[in-house]
Amino acid sequence: INMQEMLCRNGDIEMQVMDEKIRFLKLKVAEKKRQIKLWFKALPVKNALDTHLGVLQIQYSQCKDRLKQMEEIFADPANESRKRDLGGKDPSPPELLKKIEQLEVELVQKEEKLLEMDLLYEHISRLTDRIRATAENGKQDTLLLAKRTNELQKKIKDRTQKIMAFVAELSMKQALAIKLQQEVRDKEQFLMTVSSRIDQGLPPPKETENEWLKILRNEKMQKAAAEARAEEQAAAPGYVHTTAEQRPTTYIPDDEYSLPLPRPYGALAPFKPSEPGSNMRHFRKPIVKPIEI
Repeated sequence: INMQEMLCRNGDIEMQVMDEKIRFLKLKVAEKKRQIKLWFKALPVKNALDTHLGVLQIQYSQCKDRLKQMEEIFADPANESRKRDLGGKDPSPPELLKKIEQLEVELVQKEEKLLEMDLLYEHISRLTDRIRATAENGKQDTLLLAKRTNELQKKIKDRTQKIMAFVAELSMKQALAIKLQQEVRDKEQFLMTVSSRIDQGLPPPKETENEWLKILRNEKMQKAAAEARAEEQAAAPGYVHTTAEQRPTTYIPDDEYSLPLPRPYGALAPFKPSEPGSNMRHFRKPIVKPIEI
């Protein structure tokens, strides 16, 4: 049984190999048929090309024969037909001299024109150099003018900003002045009302009494807060009570490019000398001597 199975398996393998060979041969047959069809299609073109090739070969042979014949004619010294005379006539010596003189005159004229062109070129070159130098100077002037214009524009911009700041500050001041004027008018009206009530022997209005009580209460509260704050500071370690005059730590710039706003001194605070003491009475005032030149 094993032998039969092995034979069957070998037979199947050989059948597959034969099938592959048959398929490969069929492909080759199809390729050959395709090539045969192509050659049959190209056969009329080949016939035409063969005919044209024959015609060209005949023409080539004729050309070679003609070339050989012409070489034989040219190499034969006894043949009179191998040369060909050129037409026309040679000028005589006087005519040649006249032609030479005419050419010399034309040459002199050309040289004069060339010299004039050289002079004109030199003149134009000088003018061009002068114009170029003027243009370079103009560039420098333009650059300086542009720088000056930029500086002026910057100054105008700064002044405009400063004016706008002043206008805004003036508007604020005007609004504050209007508000204060209104308050003054209100106070005057209130004072007139209170005065008229006092003249009539009437008590002041209830609102005035309440406001006065409120002011007294606020003053009392502020005083109590100040006393409490002073007690806290006195109780703090390292606290030293002083009555020295407080020195300013800021200043208002007076230059035209700055706004009038307080600015801190920093590390460069001005020196403030102390007041002279009572012991200065023991010193005599110095006598200023005149300067001799």
